[in-house]
Formats: sequence, C-alpha cells, structure tokens
Amino acid sequence: MNPRHIAFCFHLALLSVLQSAPALAGQAHVAVASNFAAPMKALAAQFERATGHTLTLSTGATGKFYAQIRNGAPFDVFLAADDETPARLMREGDAVQSQTYAIGRLVLWSDRPEYIDGSDAVLRTSHFKRLAIANPRLAPYGAAAMETLTRLKLADRVKNKFVIGENIAQTYQFVASGNAELGFVAMSQVMQNGTLGSGSGWLVPSALHAPIRQDAVLLKRGENNEAARALFDFLKTPTAARILIRNFGYER
Repeated sequence: MNPRHIAFCFHLALLSVLQSAPALAGQAHVAVASNFAAPMKALAAQFERATGHTLTLSTGATGKFYAQIRNGAPFDVFLAADDETPARLMREGDAVQSQTYAIGRLVLWSDRPEYIDGSDAVLRTSHFKRLAIANPRLAPYGAAAMETLTRLKLADRVKNKFVIGENIAQTYQFVASGNAELGFVAMSQVMQNGTLGSGSGWLVPSALHAPIRQDAVLLKRGENNEAARALFDFLKTPTAARILIRNFGYER
C-alpha cells in the first residue's frame, strides 16, 4: 500500500477515535454533606459513565464546608445537608446557582435487631445509656433530632445521655460501633436497596421537624467548569431521582 495512503488512513482512524470520545470531558471537585456520601458515590458512578467527566468527592459537615468555602477552598459544587447554608453562600457571592436536590429523612436507629419497635417507645423508657445525635449547631440532621425530641417533650429527659457527633457520619459510627445503643441518623445511611440494611429503627414522621431540604450550589469557582455544570444539571434528572428515592429513601 502507498505510504501516503497508509498515513491518510491512520489520520482518519485517529480522527474517528477523537470524535467518538466524550466532548469537553473535565473534572470537578465536589463538597458533599456527610449524610449524602453513599448516595453521591452511586450518582457519581452513573454521572461519569454518562458524561465522561470525573468527580473528586470530599465529605464532611455542612457547617465546616461553609467555613472552608468562605476561606477559598477549591470546590466547584457543594451539596449541603440543608437549604440555609447554600442560601447564605448565594447572598455572600460565593455561589452563582442553587437548587434543591433532595429532601432527607431522619431515622432513630440501633444496630441491635428488635431494639427499636418501629415507634418512639424506646426513647420514653430511658432504658439506654447513650443516645447519639449530630451536633445541632453544625449538622441539619442534628437540628432535626433536637426538634423531634422537643416536640415529643423528651429533650430534657434524655439530654444527659447525649453523645454528640461532629457530623452525621460520626454519629452513625457511634451507633454502629456500639458506643451508643441508638441514635438519630440519616435514613440514607442505614437503607440498602430500599429496606433497612441492619438493626432496627423508627422512621421519624416528617411532621415532627422542619423539612430537611438539601440544596446544591454551583460555586463561583465552578461557574465556567463544564463538568461542574453538567453535574448540577444531572442532579435534576429522573435518573438521579430514581437512585435517591428507591435506593436511599430520599424525597424529591
């Protein structure tokens, strides 16, 4: 075969490969509230397959992420555990777009089977030494737990039994490790494929606390980042909704 023809064929083949690759594949750094760590891993895998973009995930307390972002932390998107923190970032000019991506559910959970009978009865007996909750000043799920106990008129009765987690992930670990017999955690942490993965629990009625609206913000740093914008749009899709509702018990 003529060398020029070989070179021409090689050029066409290379061009075909390049054209079939995902356009403008990029990377985004995402700050993720602790309660959303497992769901975000599932969403990220689906997102990366669909778009070719890649995500770097960091998890932690919403309040701490707020402080880090205000101090210039290099995040492109922030998925908070509330709606107030994203609203503040919008007002203060650190974010350019905001949306609700999920509504969380609070559950009283124990790693011990049958320890909780599907109601709040165990809280009223006080036959436990430690009750884990997330820091209500930093973690929205902790604030929801305190509101629930207050409405049940149990806050004063059980306050001396509190084990305070820095965030909802640490709170879950207190219960899973046995350092607390029970605790208020996010349903997403204990739900597997639509059912309670282990132990026993009580799904707290939504009427007992303010809705745990979880908002995402496109941060100023990610305004021109194609991967960040694509993720922000992906969170609104039916695909994302199915994963969150069926697998992790969120509402939309």
